[in-house]
Amino acid sequence: MQRLSAPFGRDAFTHQHPAGTRDEHRVTRNQLMRGVALASCLVLTAVAAPASVAVAAPATATAQRRGPAADPQDSALAFDSAAYTTISVTVDGRPVNVRWYKEICYVADPVAAAAQQPGGPGGGTTTIPNTACGYQSMNVFVPESTFGDQRAPVYFAVNNSGWKASYVRASVTPGTSYDSSTSTVGAALKAGYVFVDVASRSRGLVGADGSAPGKAPAAVVDAKAAVRYLRLNDATMPGSAERIVVNGTSGGGALASILGASGNSGEYDPYLAAIGAAGIDAKGRSNLRDDVFAVNAYCPITDLGNADVAYEWLYNVLATRDATGSNPSPEDAADIAEQFAAYEKRLRLRNPDGSRLTAATMLDTIEKEVIRSAETYLKADPTHTIPPLGGTFEITSRGTTTSYVNDWIDVDTATGEVRSVDMANYLAFVATQATLKTTPAFDAVGVNGNTTSGTETDLFGPPTQRYMNYTEFSWNHNDVPGDGSGLDDTGLTWDQYTAKKRTTVDDQVRLIDPMAFIGTRADTAPHWYVRHGTRDRDTSFTVSVNLDRALAADKQVEDLNYRLAWNQPHAGNYDVPEAMAWIAKAVRTAGDPLTSHRADRVIPSMLSQARGSAERSW
Repeated sequence: MQRLSAPFGRDAFTHQHPAGTRDEHRVTRNQLMRGVALASCLVLTAVAAPASVAVAAPATATAQRRGPAADPQDSALAFDSAAYTTISVTVDGRPVNVRWYKEICYVADPVAAAAQQPGGPGGGTTTIPNTACGYQSMNVFVPESTFGDQRAPVYFAVNNSGWKASYVRASVTPGTSYDSSTSTVGAALKAGYVFVDVASRSRGLVGADGSAPGKAPAAVVDAKAAVRYLRLNDATMPGSAERIVVNGTSGGGALASILGASGNSGEYDPYLAAIGAAGIDAKGRSNLRDDVFAVNAYCPITDLGNADVAYEWLYNVLATRDATGSNPSPEDAADIAEQFAAYEKRLRLRNPDGSRLTAATMLDTIEKEVIRSAETYLKADPTHTIPPLGGTFEITSRGTTTSYVNDWIDVDTATGEVRSVDMANYLAFVATQATLKTTPAFDAVGVNGNTTSGTETDLFGPPTQRYMNYTEFSWNHNDVPGDGSGLDDTGLTWDQYTAKKRTTVDDQVRLIDPMAFIGTRADTAPHWYVRHGTRDRDTSFTVSVNLDRALAADKQVEDLNYRLAWNQPHAGNYDVPEAMAWIAKAVRTAGDPLTSHRADRVIPSMLSQARGSAERSW
């Protein structure tokens, strides 16, 4: 199982850290050196800054809003306010003019990509026109109502589902009609937000030299670089870089989560320097911030180092794999699931009622979250109903409607309250929506001779290697000779391999995991809206539950809105009015971004100022 490099446990669930007990992550010299080594290993191109570049002193956020002092290495990243095309769209039947700033390259030294990239029709390839910076660019859309507005929120959309590389896209297209009740694009434009589509490197990306420059933590580094571009140009761009709201689903939900958790961590500085990100001086030090205001994450595929353990525990603790005929490797499943209790214990998390969150209490915790989800759904609208026991759920997926007998949730229709939930039948119901994943679920390549799996194994390792196992079980059970991964090729167990000073794969896992940064000196976003569908079998429910409990104990988190979304599959943005209302409230209560005291901190990676407490209800 993946080691926890930095603990983040909580010994009391009061939403306050007792004096002297808050775990703080400190970057040691050895860790920095490992970061430098990993950066040189994973980034294709690193251009040294000119020797004449002066070292910039840490700037306050107030100074950043006025525009940071001129820095030659940032000069290539200046925003051109005149470089736009005006397009027209319709939102709720009304015309809206939008300024489109096309494919802004947010780094000075982008990594060149091959023209042919995987993912074309029928699993083939697709040709990309922007090989120079198509994976490190963003499209910026400014509605007419926001021209010249320096206070408008920035809706920062990341698009890397499945942790895949995302080529730059344009969600706002000329002549399109949008419904603000179902479209995040329409809702954002109607609210007067700046809408930003952000591309990023990640797994599957083919570099111009044939290597794989999207290995972890490339996606996180690119997202941070995009945030830094917005901060560098905050004085000249519409909208406020102090009000960045990050939205993403699945792998995008995970990217949104790690971006929100790791604000201003110095561990990323070597990677940022290598791609020419804004605000990195000639000595590789940061003088700009990359924390964000809010996270709007759906079904985040995160905590990958422990995702296999969580998945096998959830679908074996009540024999769900056996009950649904999806347990092809029962011994492996049992071995992986056995590690869950120790993992959960090490997290030292608590539920809102103060009880410890452990393997022994997790099923009860999930049951309560399912009940909360159902009752919230019923109370939201008098037309909402849940079939009685023995009735049927009518589930439509990809145009096909299927009936499922309700044998797991009993609801009092008169009061809208849930009488009981049969957890064994509930998990079986979830597992019938889509076939359960393989064992292992997320790190399967190289295990039992598997070389064709589409799991996230190829997110890790050096750019010259196709994949590298990143969990203890898969590393120790890799049996594909010559792939450069595992005990069979290295002669070292996972513990032995990761104990070596120049090991990088465990650092890669850490740098894309929000759980490694929540509750540390990194600057956690103060506002979080997280949803995970009650029918989502793509990752374990324990992953989002743990994320929620960790955030609730972080003093920097002021507003935490987490829920299992009733009867939703692995999907996102299905609750646009609710999510946008939450964003509007967060923006309104935070006050003027030009005078916010949170924005007046010194560079938080040097001195983190925790404030506020999480507020949530069961």
